[in-house]
Amino acid sequence: MAKKKAVKSDIGKRPPVVVIMGHIDHGKSTLLDYIRSANVVDGEAGGITQHLSAYVVNHKTKEGAEGKITFLDTPGHAAFQGMRLRGADVADIAILIVSAEDGVKPQTLEALKSIQAADIPYIVAINKIDKSGADIPRTQASLIENEIYIEGMGGDIPWAGISAKSGEGIDDLLDLVVLSADLAELTGDMGASATGTVIEGYKDEKRGNTATLLINNGTLKSGSFVVSGTAYAPVRIMEDFTGNTIKEASLAEPVGIVGFNEIPKAGDTFITVANKKEAEKIVTEAFNQPKAEKFERTNLPIVPIMIKADVLGTIDAIKYELEKFESDRIAVRVIEASVGDVTANDVQNISATENSIIVGFNVKVDRAASELAARLKVEIDTFSIIYELSEWLNTALKDRTPNKEEEVVTGKAKILVYFSTQKNTHVLGGRLDEGTIKIKQGIRIIRRDIVIGKGRLTNLQHAKQDVDSVSDGEFGMQIESKTTLAQGDYIEGFDTVVT
Repeated sequence: MAKKKAVKSDIGKRPPVVVIMGHIDHGKSTLLDYIRSANVVDGEAGGITQHLSAYVVNHKTKEGAEGKITFLDTPGHAAFQGMRLRGADVADIAILIVSAEDGVKPQTLEALKSIQAADIPYIVAINKIDKSGADIPRTQASLIENEIYIEGMGGDIPWAGISAKSGEGIDDLLDLVVLSADLAELTGDMGASATGTVIEGYKDEKRGNTATLLINNGTLKSGSFVVSGTAYAPVRIMEDFTGNTIKEASLAEPVGIVGFNEIPKAGDTFITVANKKEAEKIVTEAFNQPKAEKFERTNLPIVPIMIKADVLGTIDAIKYELEKFESDRIAVRVIEASVGDVTANDVQNISATENSIIVGFNVKVDRAASELAARLKVEIDTFSIIYELSEWLNTALKDRTPNKEEEVVTGKAKILVYFSTQKNTHVLGGRLDEGTIKIKQGIRIIRRDIVIGKGRLTNLQHAKQDVDSVSDGEFGMQIESKTTLAQGDYIEGFDTVVT
């Protein structure tokens, strides 16, 4: 039996992976645009980055040292918290970007929590220093107020003032990144089989299931197979971040791989094996793992939702929005979530369930799907901007929330005299203790602080005159109830309010 050839290790310095995080419009994409001399903002709906991507840049420090830096671009809107956290988990260093005009915002703090959860060092970039409304001292004070203790202000967190638009200060910022990376002593084994993280997964209409992978360790070569969960692909078509075809990639490099059997889940790890047989064995074992129960049991009415999106990361964002919806009357269930356009088959699958919604993001709705949805009364709504989808979801779910009847007490009276009873009609005298009671109003009958029954006021008399309501003093009443009333009982009048 032939011996398996040993793989020679090749330990070397690994380029840092950097994530830029912060508030929605504090300039993350503009900063990356300047660094990599490209523009992604124009291609994003509403000017908001809504996918997580990776880019490699070269940087030469003031001391003359040259090296590569890999940047992850994470969306800033609150709905993309899950994607931001995933970006921080993958990165070695974070840049927390803050506008010199606005200071710290709620999403800045959300981003900081993601960085802290990932336990990675970070650098503060105070952006927009070229703007007329820029106020660096005020921004620094805002950072300190939120316990972000920067250098020169009683802390040790490095910072740089920059203009992502003009490029001022960006070289200083990148020098700080290189310094942080040197302190972290990042290394990797280029001789090992590649392992890493799935950054994004999506379906290319022409080429099929595709994923962006970030190599954490080892070298990925053509001819091998990558496996992530139950997804695998041959490394035949491999592209770098510019879209150029490459034969191999190594430490901290993002690559696009085409040809997965299914779309791998963003945030999952991947490994590399030599051949298809090994890949299929690992996938089979993953399939056979026991599955956790998908939903908690509930007695509430369920609103089933199908999510269709262009990439898996967006599905995470929509789920994050749904998780924020709280109700004691309905339960929201994502019964299916997948990448691709809305088809007639999707409509057919969800049509059997009442109150179902198909939510699409950056996808098209097939003509056949639209026609079938109209016929089967299935609601389909599509969006290209996340905050519009967020607002719509909130309204749509509230519209599907069933009405709730609530009994609002208006007054309380004590029964002083029991005059007569005939079948379920009781004639009594009483005294109002608080509030108001009204004719035709529902009542609760209370004995020794325990509700023993209910009834209805069918007549009220005050000063021997029929009245519609009583607000004080003694009065006569007629009550319809199957419960036997007695002197000393109390009644509470209530209105039934639908909310």
